[in-house]
Amino acid sequence: MPSLTTIRKVLSKRFFGNLLPLPATNSFGIGTLAPPFELLNVTSGERIKLLNYVGTRPSDPPREKQPVLLCFSRIFAEKVYCPLCYPHIVALNEQYEQFSQRGVEVMLIVSTDPQQTKTVVQDLNLKLPVLSDPTCRIFRLYRVGQALGAPLPAQFLIDLQGRIRFRHLFSFLEPNASVERSLVACDRISSPAGPTSPTASESDASTAATAPAETPA
Repeated sequence: MPSLTTIRKVLSKRFFGNLLPLPATNSFGIGTLAPPFELLNVTSGERIKLLNYVGTRPSDPPREKQPVLLCFSRIFAEKVYCPLCYPHIVALNEQYEQFSQRGVEVMLIVSTDPQQTKTVVQDLNLKLPVLSDPTCRIFRLYRVGQALGAPLPAQFLIDLQGRIRFRHLFSFLEPNASVERSLVACDRISSPAGPTSPTASESDASTAATAPAETPA
């Protein structure tokens, strides 16, 4: 049985702010520019700007651009994981080198605060960057939806130009895109022929749309 301290951490302002079920309303089409953001990378202790990895703007500090797989995941509190997301987090961590070999950075975005997120990183021995979004601002920017106390999971693959090339939104049939599907998407954008047209699994994102802009901090 969870301790009283754990229950208090779960029943936070964030929990009640995400209690009402809201489906994902993301309509960003394949080829849409991904909304920029800046968050704390709890794994390294540094702040991360998406525009330092993708897009045409010079990086600050300077770094080589690379595609990014954004993985929004559902964690209620330290040691209180969504049973649909926990296996996905573990699989991403186990296959992190596979993404690195393809030149893709994986960023796991969670809604726990930095201290709880630090415990998650330590407990699961996570190697990939884990970004803390306790206000759920970036979850809402990407319109991934929410239900029963936490935002819903989603995955977005962003190419060097900062455009979305693959996305997966939550469904009960497939809560998260499998690591295998994500790796195939990474192979597709890194192939000499470049990105191909959306597959059936990406058809929910094939309608062009303009992403809302956010001024980077």
